[in-house]
Amino acid sequence: MYVAYTAAHWPMHAKQSDIAKYKGRYDAGYEPIRAARWAKAKQLGLVDPQWALTPASGAWADVKDKAFETRCMEVYAAMVDCMDQGIGRIVAELKARGQFENTLICYLQDNGGCAEGMGRATRPVTPRADQPTLPPLAKDYLQPDMIPKQTRDGYPMRQGYGVLPGPADTYIGYGREWANVSNTPFREYKHWVHEGGISTPLLAHWPKGITARGELRAQPGHLIDLMATAVDLAGAKYPAELNGERITPMQGVSLRAAFANQPLPRTEPIFFEHEGNRAARDGKWKLVAKGPGGKWELYDMVADRTETRDLASVEPAKLKELIAKWEAWAQRAHAIPWPHTPQYGEAPTDAPAKKGKRQP
Repeated sequence: MYVAYTAAHWPMHAKQSDIAKYKGRYDAGYEPIRAARWAKAKQLGLVDPQWALTPASGAWADVKDKAFETRCMEVYAAMVDCMDQGIGRIVAELKARGQFENTLICYLQDNGGCAEGMGRATRPVTPRADQPTLPPLAKDYLQPDMIPKQTRDGYPMRQGYGVLPGPADTYIGYGREWANVSNTPFREYKHWVHEGGISTPLLAHWPKGITARGELRAQPGHLIDLMATAVDLAGAKYPAELNGERITPMQGVSLRAAFANQPLPRTEPIFFEHEGNRAARDGKWKLVAKGPGGKWELYDMVADRTETRDLASVEPAKLKELIAKWEAWAQRAHAIPWPHTPQYGEAPTDAPAKKGKRQP
């Protein structure tokens, strides 16, 4: 079963009862909370204390509306809380059916924290209407706009810096600074393929199939490995063709070996391409670039997973080798040429591409 929650993502909507649990939790601001997360990550062994903590984004002292900023993170936390409750109901059902002990549960996020300033532009703050001012929508009406103009019961949608998120008539993201806190200690955000954009934990729970309890695995994996794992553990065989047509072979590897703390049988690097941002992970090495024409960077992920020391000029042979592998993969996987840019080699941008602009 594949369960894809929309939380935690903008628009940040949550139940008032869940939001209330986090009231005041983030009043200290960005810096102390980020420092606490960095300290806890080191304590838990999730990071190497020798890695450098990347620069912070923004300063709490400069925040103009602290009530709004703290509310953003409170609602974000409430969304995660509510999602966790939903996962708990799935677990309870598995237990009720006697299937929990022999069910592999893999939990992960699809990207790092999002720096997009959705709904946070400075504009006059519109207070919530006392009652609906627009006709309610029919039960079967599908909203055609990415940002709906109203709620289903007729309240106008509200955006703007200072509009407290949470209710259904708001459409707001938590912004770059809180994303920087979420991504502690890594660089960049969702959209880019530096660690802050792509690195998330994978939690694997399978009492009958995984003997380890509470142990960490440092081997890098990828979303493509989940299908390979399911096929492997189910004893299935992935077909080479379907209805007489050859189909693309599985690209991932089974994580069974990692569960047993053995090396994964990966024979080629893990490759990334997202809106022209590019990367390859090969053992301890990571090749990465921002934008279609961005300069390639090279990092030693064992010594410097926070990507603070670019070794491209120090390891030219390794750089050339990984670039060649990425180019070959990109051609094979049709990752280039990019449909949303004129040609390979366009200058990079630090602004996330606008949704809906990419053509099939």
